[in-house]
Formats: sequence, structure tokens, C-alpha cells
Amino acid sequence: MNPIHTDMTVPDLLRNVLENIHPDSNTFLIDFQNNRWEQISYKNALINIDAVSSYLLSIGLKKGDRAALLLENSPDYVYFDQGLQQLGGINVSIYPTLPESDTEYIINDSGARIIIVNTPFLFRKILKIANNCPSLIRIIPTFDGYQKYSENLSLQAGVVPFAKVIEEGKQLTQQYAKDIISAREGILMSDLSTLIYTSGTTGTPKGVMLTHSNLTKNVSACLDQIPVVDKDDTFLSFLPLSHVFERTATYHVCLALGAKIAFAQSIDLLAKNMYDVKPTVICAVPRLLEKIHDKAIKNATQNGGPKAKIFKWALAKGQAYREKVESGKKPGPILTFQHNLAEKLVFSKIKEKTGGRLKFMISGGGALPQNVGEFFGNIGLKVLEGYGLTETSPVVAVTEFYRQVYGTVGRILPGIEIAIQDIDSQKIHTIQTHESFNPDLTTEEGEIIIRGHCIMKGYWNKPEETKNAIDTDGWFHTGDIGKFYKGNLKITDRLKNMIVNAYGKNVYPTPVENTYLKSKKIEQIFLIGDNREYLTALIIPNQELLKETFNLKDTYFNQEDPFIYDIAIIDWIEQDIKRLSNELAKFERIRSFKIKRKPFSIETGELTPTLKAKRKVIEKIYAKNIDELYETAE
Repeated sequence: MNPIHTDMTVPDLLRNVLENIHPDSNTFLIDFQNNRWEQISYKNALINIDAVSSYLLSIGLKKGDRAALLLENSPDYVYFDQGLQQLGGINVSIYPTLPESDTEYIINDSGARIIIVNTPFLFRKILKIANNCPSLIRIIPTFDGYQKYSENLSLQAGVVPFAKVIEEGKQLTQQYAKDIISAREGILMSDLSTLIYTSGTTGTPKGVMLTHSNLTKNVSACLDQIPVVDKDDTFLSFLPLSHVFERTATYHVCLALGAKIAFAQSIDLLAKNMYDVKPTVICAVPRLLEKIHDKAIKNATQNGGPKAKIFKWALAKGQAYREKVESGKKPGPILTFQHNLAEKLVFSKIKEKTGGRLKFMISGGGALPQNVGEFFGNIGLKVLEGYGLTETSPVVAVTEFYRQVYGTVGRILPGIEIAIQDIDSQKIHTIQTHESFNPDLTTEEGEIIIRGHCIMKGYWNKPEETKNAIDTDGWFHTGDIGKFYKGNLKITDRLKNMIVNAYGKNVYPTPVENTYLKSKKIEQIFLIGDNREYLTALIIPNQELLKETFNLKDTYFNQEDPFIYDIAIIDWIEQDIKRLSNELAKFERIRSFKIKRKPFSIETGELTPTLKAKRKVIEKIYAKNIDELYETAE
């Protein structure tokens, strides 16, 4: 049952759990501390949350003030965010991976008065720019030993450790108890809860204004769509809470339901943490799921023999069983027996590594290759795909638990309208809602535009950009290209990514790139061809496979030249390029390519924090190399 009722703000979610779902002695958060997994009760969390609120009130923070969170996922994020939220303060979460210049811009654009940081690396970043941020009055490190980084600096903002914030706040809680209640009750649904700065593939970051109404109604709609989650679930959180996907789909969903949140130690320890924590739900990005898929297949088949044969047989039986069930038919006794045997011999071993309790995973933040989704479905690990943007709070569509169409992002959420608009004529082909769902509906392709309770209030300090994004009829223009397929929304590309070749032919790069990414030899691919006669690409090879095949050392990938010119390696990649090109139209085929030694990265500015390629940045950095592709291609 959906626990959210009308007009609940973000801080109301936690209070509702304590009043109607769990006693305060129940576990709320799980964190790896002191070399063990510690369980933190609602009571202890609430003590720290109220302590944060009391401290913030004592230094003059008021409703509408902004505070920046430069934190990796942890209980401290929850304490600070909830302490801020119940005062009507505005959370300005900053990606830990952003460069100093972007971080400084966000602090100044938002006018953040306080910033909290939880690692020495992030603390040093803030210390370098703090005096360029006149609105800052407090810098709050959450770790011990922070003094050695700041003791010899002259800072206009005070540095106060989080331990002292909590300690002083606890002593002030009784004094400010009535003020906290009054502030919480005074929050309106239309008040801002957060500013989330979109990384964007071009231009300066824009602060997306999301209200309490945006966030809680989005969570409520998600729970209506996926009613199989409940108060007894455990979510493992590892995607950054600075991104709206993780904040909604894990943090706010758990706040609403009373489900537990376990914080992973790191992405490197994720496999171990899954085994230890035994989560029931995980939110993931497609790249992680692709890596799990690739590793599972490699481990099972690389040495051949009986093990590989059993694995391939099991996958085939899993697929046959899944397709029967999804078509609404009952598998026969022979197929059922074979599926049970495949489960015992193969699937259960893979599931055991995830902790053995997963109900499902949610994939968001990008397109999940259809074959990867089907692989997980074949082994009995359900992956639900979702779609949305920061500007839409974020979820506008997600797969229904009992009705899956692979390669789509599912059914529209309740309370939201999605239209497909012709790119050239601006004519709307169709408008669909949750209620109008038709499993036989397939439409033309166009730009996806959205209207409903999920749409942001606008961009902070940018009225013109807001006007350009939301038209006079209230439609938010996503810039994404898609259509409806079997009643579900299907994303095909980004409007800004569209390549128009020299002959005026439109090429959507994502489907083409996904075709070439079927090769195990290719890790990343970046398609080029705007205003050119044909397509070329920058290709990043699968380093592990490349090292194994050619007996290379790690130092090979650290050489100064960013590209690989070894003929044997080029021929090795080209074998798969030629084979996969047969699946594409002639104008979609790569005529020439360069092999890049290192992956595109956030640190070099080539990727956004959500791992989307910055097309203009990459084309500028490698302009000379790209020109060479058109000089040498036949």
C-alpha cells in the first residue's frame, strides 16, 4: 500500500514512518563502520537530524537558505539533508567529481551559505575556492584530522567539524524544539526542496529547481507503478545521492516506505557489499549491468569444456522459459524441469553473489542494451528500466514488474502526460498517459515532451532558459528522441546528438554505437560524421581483453600518445567492425576509426558525471585526429 498521501513534504515522509509504519527502535540506515556493518535506528538518526537543525538555527539559517552537500553516500548525508529539509532549507548537492571551476560556480550561483564535505580530497578542493565564494559562512568537514589542511589558511568562512555540529546541536535541541516543529509545519508543497545542477553536455551548469511537491508526488507515482516494494525491503545505495535518480529511487522511496538503506563502501567493493548486505533492491546504471553481464559470460565460457556448455544450455532454457511466461502461457512440464535444473546448476550461483535476495534492480541514467536486459531476465534477475531527467524529478516512465518489454523504459507514471512531437513540423503525433496505456500501441518517432506534477519549477536565476525548456502549454521539451512501442516508451537518441551528414541524412548515433558495442573488444565508441560524407569513430578497446590477447602490460595504456597505431590491434578491432556493419544501413556504417588508448573520463571533461559523452568537448580535443580520419579513409 502506498503510504504517501496528499500534501506530504520531504520531511513529512520520515515522520510518517515513525507515526504509522515502524517504531523508532527499527533499523533505518546500515553503514560499514569500525570494520563491521552497523545498524542505525530511526531514533538515533532522528537525534542527529534534530541536532543538525538546531545547530543551523543557532547560526541564523532560515527558510529558503541554501546549503551545499559535497558528500559521498553515507548516514551523514541523511542527517544533514533531513536536518536542513525540515527547516525549509534548500539542498544544493554537488557531484564529487566536478572540477573546482564548476564547484565554485555552483556555490556562487546558488548563494550557498554552508558546505559540508566528507573526504580530505573534497575538503582540499573547497579550501582552494572558499575565498572566491562570498556567501559561504561555514565549511563542515565530516572526517578526523581536517585541521592539517586548513590550519595555516586565512578563510572568510568558519571551519567547524561535523562532530562538533552534532555535539553542539544536541545541547541546543530542547531550546529549538518548538522552532523546528514550526519550521517543518510551515513548509509549503510549492517550496523548493533542492537545487540540482545539470551537468549538461554543453554550456554552464543550470540549477534545476525541484519542489517538495515534485519530489514526493514522483515517489508516490513510482510506488503506484511498482507496488512490490515494501517496508521490509533493504536497498543498497551506491550511485551518488547528488544525482536525482538515486535520491528519488533509493533515498526518498525508502523514506516513504520505511525500507532500510545500506550504504556501499565503494563501487570497487560493491560485489562484496552485495554479498554481505543481501539487498532486495538495487538502483544501477546500464554500464554496471553490462559489466556484470560481460563478466558472468566470460567466467563461464572462456575456458570452454563442460562448464561452458552447461552455461549456454542453461541460458537457452532460461530464455525459453521467460518467453513463455511473458507471453502469458504456462511452461510445459519438460521446460519447467529443465528450467529448475538450470536454476540449480547455474542461475542460483550467480544470484548467490548478489546476496541471494534481490527482488529486482532498477536501471536508469541511460539506455540499457536490450540483450543485457534479456540476459538478466533469462537467469531470473529482473531489471526494471526507468526514464526521466533532472527536470522531471526524475521518473516519468518505468517498467511494470509483471509486464516487461525489453528495449523500452516502461509505462508512463500516473499523473504524467507524454507526447511525441515531430522534430520538423512541431506537430504532436500522440499524447499518452498512464490511463491510456494500450499494449498494441506503436507510434512514429519524434521528440519526447512531458507535462505533469513532475516538471521542475524552472532553472535557478535563468528565466530565459526556463522559457525555452517549458512552452506556453506547459510541455517540457526533453531533447530526447523516442516513440511508443507496445504501449511502452522507447528512447532512441538525443536530439543534440543527431548527426546530419553532408547529404542531409539524419543519423541517430546511439543505435549505431550500440550495434558496434555488441563486440566484446569495444568498451566505448564515439561516432563522428556531422556535415561529413560518411561516419568515422573513436574507439576505446576492452583493456582486459586487449591485454590478454596481445600480452600487454598496464604501462602500454599510459604512453604519451593518446592513440594506438599497432596494425595487429587495428586489424583485430576491424574484424568486428566489418562483421557488425552488416547489421546497419550503408550510411550508418563506420568507414574509418582510431583506437584511443584510455577511456573517456569525467576528470578530463569528456564525460558528464552521469557518464554521457560531451560531444563538443571531445570533438574539440581531438579535432586534429578526427580530421586525419577523413584524410585517410577511402
